[in-house]
Amino acid sequence: MTITTIVFDLDDTLLWDKKSIKTAFEKTCEYAATKYELDPEQLEEAVRQEARKLYESYETYDYTVLIGINPFEGLWGTFDDPTESFQKMKNIVPTYRKDAWTNGLKALGIDDEAFGAELGERFVEERKKHPFVYEDAYKVLDALKGKYQLVLLTNGAPSLQNLKLELTPEIRPYFDHVIISGDFGKGKPDPALFEYMMKKAGITADEGIMVGDNLNTDILGSSRVGMRNVWINRENKPKNPEIVPTYEVTSLTEFLQLLEQIS
Repeated sequence: MTITTIVFDLDDTLLWDKKSIKTAFEKTCEYAATKYELDPEQLEEAVRQEARKLYESYETYDYTVLIGINPFEGLWGTFDDPTESFQKMKNIVPTYRKDAWTNGLKALGIDDEAFGAELGERFVEERKKHPFVYEDAYKVLDALKGKYQLVLLTNGAPSLQNLKLELTPEIRPYFDHVIISGDFGKGKPDPALFEYMMKKAGITADEGIMVGDNLNTDILGSSRVGMRNVWINRENKPKNPEIVPTYEVTSLTEFLQLLEQIS
Protein backbone atom coordinates (compact mmCIF):
# COMPACT_ATOMS: atom_id res chain seq x y z
CA MET A 1 0.00 0.00 0.00
CA THR A 2 1.13 3.56 -0.71
CA ILE A 3 2.82 5.41 2.13
CA THR A 4 0.74 8.42 3.17
CA THR A 5 2.25 9.14 6.59
CA ILE A 6 5.79 9.42 7.90
CA VAL A 7 6.27 8.98 11.63
CA PHE A 8 9.43 10.55 13.03
CA ASP A 9 11.12 10.01 16.35
CA LEU A 10 12.49 13.24 17.89
CA ASP A 11 15.60 12.68 20.03
CA ASP A 12 18.71 11.75 18.03
CA THR A 13 16.60 11.46 14.89
CA LEU A 14 15.73 15.13 14.26
CA LEU A 15 17.21 16.70 17.39
CA TRP A 16 20.85 15.87 18.08
CA ASP A 17 20.16 15.35 21.77
CA LYS A 18 23.39 13.51 22.55
CA LYS A 19 25.40 16.49 21.31
CA SER A 20 23.28 18.89 23.39
CA ILE A 21 23.87 16.83 26.53
CA LYS A 22 27.58 16.41 25.75
CA THR A 23 27.98 20.16 25.23
CA ALA A 24 26.16 20.94 28.48
CA PHE A 25 28.48 18.55 30.32
CA GLU A 26 31.56 20.06 28.69
CA LYS A 27 30.58 23.65 29.51
CA THR A 28 29.63 22.80 33.10
CA CYS A 29 32.76 20.73 33.75
CA GLU A 30 35.00 23.42 32.23
CA TYR A 31 33.40 25.89 34.64
CA ALA A 32 34.12 23.51 37.54
CA ALA A 33 37.77 23.48 36.49
CA THR A 34 37.95 27.25 37.07
CA LYS A 35 37.38 26.64 40.80
CA TYR A 36 39.18 23.35 41.36
CA GLU A 37 42.14 21.66 39.74
CA LEU A 38 40.37 18.85 37.95
CA ASP A 39 40.13 17.18 34.57
CA PRO A 40 36.77 18.20 33.01
CA GLU A 41 36.50 14.91 31.14
CA GLN A 42 37.04 12.91 34.33
CA LEU A 43 34.37 14.95 36.10
CA GLU A 44 31.91 14.38 33.25
CA GLU A 45 32.45 10.63 33.36
CA ALA A 46 32.14 10.58 37.15
CA VAL A 47 28.88 12.57 37.10
CA ARG A 48 27.45 10.37 34.35
CA GLN A 49 28.21 7.26 36.44
CA GLU A 50 26.82 8.75 39.65
CA ALA A 51 23.70 9.99 37.83
CA ARG A 52 22.96 6.52 36.44
CA LYS A 53 23.37 4.93 39.89
CA LEU A 54 21.12 7.45 41.59
CA TYR A 55 18.51 7.37 38.82
CA GLU A 56 18.14 3.61 39.06
CA SER A 57 17.76 3.79 42.85
CA TYR A 58 14.60 5.92 42.85
CA GLU A 59 11.08 4.48 43.11
CA THR A 60 10.24 6.29 39.87
CA TYR A 61 12.80 4.32 37.84
CA ASP A 62 10.38 1.71 36.47
CA TYR A 63 8.05 4.49 35.35
CA THR A 64 10.88 6.31 33.56
CA VAL A 65 11.70 3.09 31.72
CA LEU A 66 8.03 2.66 30.76
CA ILE A 67 7.76 6.22 29.42
CA GLY A 68 11.30 6.35 28.00
CA ILE A 69 13.20 8.98 30.01
CA ASN A 70 16.95 8.62 30.42
CA PRO A 71 19.10 9.71 33.41
CA PHE A 72 20.51 12.76 31.62
CA GLU A 73 17.06 14.11 30.80
CA GLY A 74 16.45 13.77 34.54
CA LEU A 75 19.39 16.12 35.10
CA TRP A 76 17.63 19.05 33.40
CA GLY A 77 13.90 18.32 33.25
CA THR A 78 11.28 19.76 35.64
CA PHE A 79 8.69 16.97 35.14
CA ASP A 80 5.88 19.31 36.07
CA ASP A 81 3.32 16.95 34.53
CA PRO A 82 0.00 15.80 35.97
CA THR A 83 0.51 12.10 36.72
CA GLU A 84 1.43 10.99 40.23
CA SER A 85 4.69 9.45 39.01
CA PHE A 86 5.75 12.65 37.25
CA GLN A 87 4.93 14.62 40.39
CA LYS A 88 7.18 12.26 42.35
CA MET A 89 9.92 12.90 39.79
CA LYS A 90 9.35 16.65 40.09
CA ASN A 91 10.07 16.37 43.82
CA ILE A 92 13.11 14.13 43.32
CA VAL A 93 15.01 15.90 40.52
CA PRO A 94 16.35 18.95 42.41
CA THR A 95 18.07 16.64 44.91
CA TYR A 96 19.04 14.25 42.10
CA ARG A 97 20.84 17.03 40.22
CA LYS A 98 22.65 18.23 43.34
CA ASP A 99 23.64 14.73 44.45
CA ALA A 100 24.80 13.58 40.99
CA TRP A 101 27.20 16.52 40.71
CA THR A 102 28.23 16.43 44.38
CA ASN A 103 28.99 12.70 44.16
CA GLY A 104 30.85 13.26 40.88
CA LEU A 105 33.06 15.81 42.61
CA LYS A 106 33.58 13.42 45.53
CA ALA A 107 34.75 10.73 43.11
CA LEU A 108 37.54 13.15 42.19
CA GLY A 109 38.35 13.84 45.85
CA ILE A 110 36.43 17.12 46.15
CA ASP A 111 33.85 17.45 48.95
CA ASP A 112 31.79 20.56 48.20
CA GLU A 113 28.03 20.09 48.33
CA ALA A 114 27.26 23.76 47.68
CA PHE A 115 29.34 23.72 44.50
CA GLY A 116 27.72 20.44 43.47
CA ALA A 117 24.32 22.14 43.75
CA GLU A 118 25.60 25.11 41.73
CA LEU A 119 26.92 22.82 38.98
CA GLY A 120 23.60 20.97 38.89
CA GLU A 121 21.73 24.18 38.15
CA ARG A 122 24.37 25.39 35.72
CA PHE A 123 24.00 22.16 33.72
CA VAL A 124 20.27 22.88 33.30
CA GLU A 125 20.99 26.32 31.85
CA GLU A 126 23.77 25.04 29.58
CA ARG A 127 21.47 22.34 28.17
CA LYS A 128 18.82 24.94 27.38
CA LYS A 129 21.41 27.12 25.63
CA HIS A 130 22.58 24.37 23.29
CA PRO A 131 19.78 22.77 21.28
CA PHE A 132 21.19 21.03 18.21
CA VAL A 133 19.27 19.85 15.15
CA TYR A 134 20.82 17.60 12.51
CA GLU A 135 21.97 19.78 9.64
CA ASP A 136 19.79 18.03 7.04
CA ALA A 137 16.63 17.87 9.20
CA TYR A 138 14.90 21.01 7.92
CA LYS A 139 15.80 20.34 4.30
CA VAL A 140 14.26 16.86 4.54
CA LEU A 141 11.16 18.10 6.37
CA ASP A 142 10.74 20.84 3.75
CA ALA A 143 10.81 18.19 1.03
CA LEU A 144 8.17 16.06 2.79
CA LYS A 145 5.75 18.73 4.06
CA GLY A 146 2.61 18.81 1.95
CA LYS A 147 3.35 15.50 0.25
CA TYR A 148 2.86 13.33 3.34
CA GLN A 149 1.10 13.53 6.67
CA LEU A 150 3.89 14.01 9.21
CA VAL A 151 3.65 12.66 12.75
CA LEU A 152 6.11 13.18 15.61
CA LEU A 153 6.12 10.22 18.01
CA THR A 154 8.46 10.76 20.93
CA ASN A 155 9.14 9.09 24.25
CA GLY A 156 9.42 11.28 27.31
CA ALA A 157 7.78 13.68 29.73
CA PRO A 158 5.43 16.15 28.01
CA SER A 159 6.98 19.08 29.90
CA LEU A 160 10.49 18.19 28.72
CA GLN A 161 9.66 17.19 25.14
CA ASN A 162 7.58 20.34 24.71
CA LEU A 163 10.47 22.39 26.11
CA LYS A 164 12.80 20.84 23.51
CA LEU A 165 10.31 21.85 20.81
CA GLU A 166 10.12 25.37 22.25
CA LEU A 167 13.92 25.60 22.09
CA THR A 168 13.76 24.58 18.41
CA PRO A 169 10.51 26.29 17.37
CA GLU A 170 10.96 25.56 13.67
CA ILE A 171 10.22 21.84 14.13
CA ARG A 172 6.65 21.67 15.44
CA PRO A 173 4.92 23.45 12.50
CA TYR A 174 6.00 20.66 10.14
CA PHE A 175 3.90 18.10 12.01
CA ASP A 176 0.22 17.30 11.75
CA HIS A 177 0.33 15.41 15.06
CA VAL A 178 2.77 15.49 17.98
CA ILE A 179 2.37 12.50 20.28
CA ILE A 180 4.38 12.23 23.52
CA SER A 181 4.50 8.96 25.42
CA GLY A 182 4.05 10.66 28.81
CA ASP A 183 0.66 11.95 27.70
CA PHE A 184 -0.41 8.44 26.72
CA GLY A 185 1.00 6.53 29.69
CA LYS A 186 3.23 4.07 27.83
CA GLY A 187 6.26 4.58 25.63
CA LYS A 188 7.78 3.00 22.56
CA PRO A 189 8.11 0.05 21.91
CA ASP A 190 4.70 -0.67 23.46
CA PRO A 191 2.37 -1.47 20.55
CA ALA A 192 -0.51 0.30 22.33
CA LEU A 193 1.23 3.65 21.73
CA PHE A 194 1.59 2.86 18.03
CA GLU A 195 -2.08 1.81 17.81
CA TYR A 196 -3.05 5.09 19.48
CA MET A 197 -0.87 7.05 17.05
CA MET A 198 -2.39 5.31 14.02
CA LYS A 199 -5.91 6.00 15.27
CA LYS A 200 -5.02 9.66 15.85
CA ALA A 201 -3.48 9.95 12.37
CA GLY A 202 -6.30 7.98 10.74
CA ILE A 203 -4.03 5.42 9.09
CA THR A 204 -3.41 1.70 8.93
CA ALA A 205 0.04 0.26 9.56
CA ASP A 206 0.51 -0.21 5.80
CA GLU A 207 0.07 3.50 5.18
CA GLY A 208 2.80 4.60 7.59
CA ILE A 209 6.55 4.30 7.91
CA MET A 210 8.47 4.87 11.16
CA VAL A 211 11.81 6.70 11.07
CA GLY A 212 14.04 6.54 14.13
CA ASP A 213 17.50 5.98 15.54
CA ASN A 214 16.65 3.41 18.21
CA LEU A 215 16.25 -0.27 17.43
CA ASN A 216 14.74 -1.06 20.84
CA THR A 217 12.01 1.58 20.70
CA ASP A 218 11.31 2.93 17.21
CA ILE A 219 12.06 -0.16 15.17
CA LEU A 220 10.82 -2.82 17.59
CA GLY A 221 7.62 -0.92 18.36
CA SER A 222 6.66 -0.26 14.75
CA SER A 223 7.51 -3.86 13.84
CA ARG A 224 5.08 -5.08 16.50
CA VAL A 225 2.17 -3.41 14.71
CA GLY A 226 3.31 -4.42 11.24
CA MET A 227 4.49 -0.97 10.17
CA ARG A 228 7.49 -0.57 7.88
CA ASN A 229 10.40 1.26 9.45
CA VAL A 230 13.71 2.93 8.72
CA TRP A 231 16.61 2.72 11.15
CA ILE A 232 18.83 5.80 11.00
CA ASN A 233 22.18 4.37 12.00
CA ARG A 234 24.48 7.38 11.88
CA GLU A 235 27.05 5.91 14.26
CA ASN A 236 27.42 2.50 12.62
CA LYS A 237 25.95 0.76 15.66
CA PRO A 238 26.01 -3.05 15.62
CA LYS A 239 22.96 -4.79 14.23
CA ASN A 240 20.65 -6.87 16.42
CA PRO A 241 19.58 -10.15 14.79
CA GLU A 242 16.40 -10.11 16.88
CA ILE A 243 15.28 -6.63 15.75
CA VAL A 244 15.60 -6.25 12.00
CA PRO A 245 14.52 -2.94 10.42
CA THR A 246 12.78 -2.87 7.07
CA TYR A 247 15.41 -0.41 5.86
CA GLU A 248 18.65 1.03 7.23
CA VAL A 249 20.19 4.39 6.30
CA THR A 250 22.93 6.61 7.70
CA SER A 251 21.18 10.00 7.51
CA LEU A 252 17.89 11.78 6.98
CA THR A 253 19.08 12.72 3.49
CA GLU A 254 19.60 9.06 2.68
CA PHE A 255 16.12 8.32 4.03
CA LEU A 256 14.66 10.91 1.64
CA GLN A 257 16.42 9.23 -1.28
CA LEU A 258 15.12 5.83 -0.10
CA LEU A 259 11.57 7.17 0.15
CA GLU A 260 11.69 8.35 -3.46
CA GLN A 261 12.68 4.83 -4.52
CA ILE A 262 10.01 2.95 -2.56
CA SER A 263 7.09 5.37 -3.07
